[in-house]
Amino acid sequence: MTNNHVRISQLKDHIGSEVLLKGWVYQNRSSGKLIFIVIRDGSGLCQCVIEKTSFNPEIFDQLSRLGQESSMMISGLVRAEPRSIGGYELAATDAAIVCPTTDYPITPKSHGIDFLMKHRHLHLRSQRQWCIGKVRHTVIDAIRRFFNDNGFTLIDTPIFTTIAGEGEQTLFEVDYFGRPLHLAQTGQLYLESAAMAYGKVYCFGPTFRAEKSKTRRHLTEFWMVEPEVAYIDLPGLLEIAENFVSSIAARVLADNRAELEFLGADIPSLEKIKPPFVRLTYTQAVEILTGPRTQEFLAKQLQEFQAQRKNMEDKIAELEALVAGQSSKQWQKDKAAAEIIDLRTELEELNARIENNPKHAVLAADFRWGKDLGGSDETIISLMHDKPVFVTHYPKDAKAFYMRTDRTNDKVVENFDCLAPAGFGEIIGGSVREDEYDRLIERIKHEGYNPEGYDWYLDLRKYGSVPHGGFGLGVERTVAWLTGEKHIRQCIAFPRMMDKVVI
Repeated sequence: MTNNHVRISQLKDHIGSEVLLKGWVYQNRSSGKLIFIVIRDGSGLCQCVIEKTSFNPEIFDQLSRLGQESSMMISGLVRAEPRSIGGYELAATDAAIVCPTTDYPITPKSHGIDFLMKHRHLHLRSQRQWCIGKVRHTVIDAIRRFFNDNGFTLIDTPIFTTIAGEGEQTLFEVDYFGRPLHLAQTGQLYLESAAMAYGKVYCFGPTFRAEKSKTRRHLTEFWMVEPEVAYIDLPGLLEIAENFVSSIAARVLADNRAELEFLGADIPSLEKIKPPFVRLTYTQAVEILTGPRTQEFLAKQLQEFQAQRKNMEDKIAELEALVAGQSSKQWQKDKAAAEIIDLRTELEELNARIENNPKHAVLAADFRWGKDLGGSDETIISLMHDKPVFVTHYPKDAKAFYMRTDRTNDKVVENFDCLAPAGFGEIIGGSVREDEYDRLIERIKHEGYNPEGYDWYLDLRKYGSVPHGGFGLGVERTVAWLTGEKHIRQCIAFPRMMDKVVI
């Protein structure tokens, strides 16, 4: 067996050479004199062709019965093969079984989400989860690259905190050596002090919200990046945000197109993610929600959903007949069974959309100025645009105490949310910060907080205060949008949700 170990992702550089692959069995199919084993090694998939005449009969028999996720090493000649997964295959000359596996729990058969979450340590090996993880890796690298290349300094803000940034009702309290502290909802308040030292800063890490929500958009522990900039106004923040989001989308398109294709992501839509983004004020958003255009849009959408459901039901019935029939080969039945699983998952999601559509219509029609935009409101607005949407100038009473009051209209603040298109909703929330001491302390008191707990934060308004602002981008929501994943629990390796802690 050769010592020339390479990763599957490097096979394109070794055509015609003898190489060694080390990995796990993804699929195994035997046709008597030939065995076709698809092996994965964490970098990709490769089909290995094993000829009976080239192997010891005992080893050949063992390889033919090798179960899914058995670990093995296999060597052979690399050849280009466009029909094979990944575009290359290995003509095997030798193989060694490291750990044979039987009865691997996660098979191509149907598994409910509870089963998959319970077996998350194994579910991560599935091709869909692998693709999402690769996209997440690129997103995180693109985030760091954008800020590091644009003059920002990384500041590590504390996870244990003494003050609330986003409302005390969503704080997780912990016992800190007998003293009550909280898990950080945001690094923003600390980051503001760092911005006065470095000018342009960012923090990046886990964030915790005790928000009692079970929707597809919420986790209790998630990752967020937060830039903060001194001497900036709202238009300046919007420019940074749209360049930032555009750079992430461009990088994922460049590095992960194969993964996006496998996941069924809307690549043409992602290719439109370039500045400028759509800009709406909150008041304009309310006019859209309560206007006739929205009701017409939702009615048309409902008709489209119902037609899609009919097509899915017909396709499932057709595949079920194939599985139940006697004329199809076993591999065809297995393929059809796997497709049925995917279609039923999509159908379940589509049924939820059909059920929610009339509810969204009622909520939109009844929306009144002064309320914060909810998930359904954001969904409607983002569905009506094919590019990200900035919604700015929300009502002051609906937003956090630190947001700067608009000096031309004291009912609103200088803030923004960035809504990803196609119904994915908010991925960024940000604002210009209140930079005047008297206004800030008045807001702190109005929210019912103790000003003494914010002494150091108030100091920033006493010693060289300047206009400044920033925003936070949620990694999991961004990955969900880019990949087309419906639930952000799939966009982090080990999700924490209100009603579930995964392993």
